[in-house]
Amino acid sequence: MKSDIEIAQEAKLLPIREVASSIGIGEDDLELYGKYKAKISEDCLNRIKDNKDGKLVLVTAINPTPAGEGKTTQTIGLGQALTRLGKKTVIALREPSLGPCFGIKGGAAGGGMSQVVPMEDLNLHFTGDFHAITTANNLCAAILDNHIHQGNELSIDTRRIVLKRCVDLNDRVLRNVVIGLGEKSDGFVREDHFTITVASEVMAVFCLASDMKDLKQRLSRMIVAYDLKGDPVTAGDIKAVGAMAALLKDAMQPNLIQTLEHTPALVHGGPFANIAHGCNSVRATGAALKMADIVVTEAGFGADLGAEKFFDIKCRKTGMKPEAVVLVATIRALKYNGGVAKEELSKPDTDALKRGIVNLGRHIDNIRKYNVPVIVALNAFASDTEEEKAVVEGYVKDKGALYSYSEAFTKGGEGALDLAGKVLQVMEKGEADFKVLYPDNMSIDDKIRTIAREIYHAGDVDISKKAMEKIRKIEEMGFGELPVCMAKTQYSLSDDPTLLGAPEGFTLKVRDAYVSSGAGFVVVLTGDILTMPGLSKKPAAYDIDVDDNGKIRGLF
Repeated sequence: MKSDIEIAQEAKLLPIREVASSIGIGEDDLELYGKYKAKISEDCLNRIKDNKDGKLVLVTAINPTPAGEGKTTQTIGLGQALTRLGKKTVIALREPSLGPCFGIKGGAAGGGMSQVVPMEDLNLHFTGDFHAITTANNLCAAILDNHIHQGNELSIDTRRIVLKRCVDLNDRVLRNVVIGLGEKSDGFVREDHFTITVASEVMAVFCLASDMKDLKQRLSRMIVAYDLKGDPVTAGDIKAVGAMAALLKDAMQPNLIQTLEHTPALVHGGPFANIAHGCNSVRATGAALKMADIVVTEAGFGADLGAEKFFDIKCRKTGMKPEAVVLVATIRALKYNGGVAKEELSKPDTDALKRGIVNLGRHIDNIRKYNVPVIVALNAFASDTEEEKAVVEGYVKDKGALYSYSEAFTKGGEGALDLAGKVLQVMEKGEADFKVLYPDNMSIDDKIRTIAREIYHAGDVDISKKAMEKIRKIEEMGFGELPVCMAKTQYSLSDDPTLLGAPEGFTLKVRDAYVSSGAGFVVVLTGDILTMPGLSKKPAAYDIDVDDNGKIRGLF
């Protein structure tokens, strides 16, 4: 089979006008970025806001492994299959970060015959949204430092500046820097830090804002520093909001592209799920629900991170209620959870599969705590044996969940028709009665313990003295009713990436916490999680190139 980028480059795309017309969006509703991508106009978003909502399907996965799970591939394949079955379907996805594209993980356009296109555009600069977010964040930082340089009227404590600059690349040397070196005119010398753009609060604000008014209110609430008395200083206090909003104005409009089979896809926003809330924008998902009978969206990484935050942050904030959840797994990844080395995963090993399948079972149980039915999609690989497939199917059925063997990667929508049928079967029964995991009025530390106990199955939670002091300060400032955004390794249900399968009884270690008051959640840092990743010894960037004819190679 050809590589993903070869398939994408050989695809016959429809003009984006034709894709838009399939969901009732006219040419005047589009702001075109060439032939094959466009932004949805504000006039269109305002006109459709009173339309009846379609039904929402969330796609999530088991904990990621080096073997890969194919969550985005299955999301796209499912959307294509539903379209084949005559359902008016729109897919809602996150935009890829350049960090993973040039790092290890690669892009986020799906794979094989289930991709969104144009793939190169999406995985690189796309429509410039991430650049706008990066610039807005760094403008705020520049205004903050200029305020200090020009006399510090607000008495900002330079030791307690919490806003970090950002860049959308993995660059470990920027985690801790010193700025202002040189002459007096070069600014106040202080320690500063960078985060990757997708972990910035501006990204979270961007993805949770419902419109421009809401965006500006959220930006104005962002705490950028504390003054010498310990009181918060916000982006509104330093008069940064208007200029930030101007930079984000065009980026706020959702992006429309298509799948290989021309199913419409709204791709907008992209916070990481291990260090942020991991969902595409509220605007894109909300608009998709007004355009379609069924919307298929995805949450980042495993269900313990992406799905939990989708439910407890995004759904809580918007009132969205999923009708079904598709949980993606692979036999290879389950064997990895059972102790098989990456190099040996293609060899049949039902014993390892039976050991590792408990990771799948844990996620099934967790999702049911939100009162939403689960369909397990087993992403097909050529190395899968009939005996191994039978083990997974039997296990899933014993858990009382629906099962589908999906060949969306090799066959596109045709390969996911069975999965689409199972999703429709669940939605027709109407069994979903969505609820969040914890109430707003629970204390922050109890929210942390609830997630640790109910989702991670921790035996205890060790909240450091520093973290607890910050939590109490956050509550004193009036943010105690906000939901919690856990920053945790994606590789394990615990905070230890080496604990595979379904660990129990471990102690979850919380080392820090801070409030993202503009986004509207409290970030809790566990284990060794970093907000600025680094490149590996052999990053994907080594293999990316452009030939003499301008054709990009090496993206995946």
